[in-house]
Amino acid sequence: MIQGPCFQILLLLGVVAVAAADRRPSFSYSAPRASSEESGPAQYNFNWAVNDDSSENDFGHQETRDNDNTKGSYSVQLPDGRLQTVTYYVDGDSGYIADVKYVGEARYPDSDEVRSYTPPRRQYN
Repeated sequence: MIQGPCFQILLLLGVVAVAAADRRPSFSYSAPRASSEESGPAQYNFNWAVNDDSSENDFGHQETRDNDNTKGSYSVQLPDGRLQTVTYYVDGDSGYIADVKYVGEARYPDSDEVRSYTPPRRQYN
């Protein structure tokens, strides 16, 4: 049997290792704390648009919200040449109500045009 200061140090290190291994991190989860600032009803208004002739990109979005009432529209230039516009509203719990309209007539290239089509190069800044 080992005796003396080496045994005592070895025994002490063993006890410390067991105590350190028994310490597990503890986590607790709770409900979010209430903010001290009062927040009012949701209200906002935004509008943005892109119209780039070189890439033929034409799209945009606008929306307004007052509490539970939201109204807006968005549009996009489709590959077939038409402009698609979606006008929508949400009135409380009524759900999303949309009206979709198209402006223009769909154009499809001849098969020879499709083979020779080279998409425009886009530059990202």
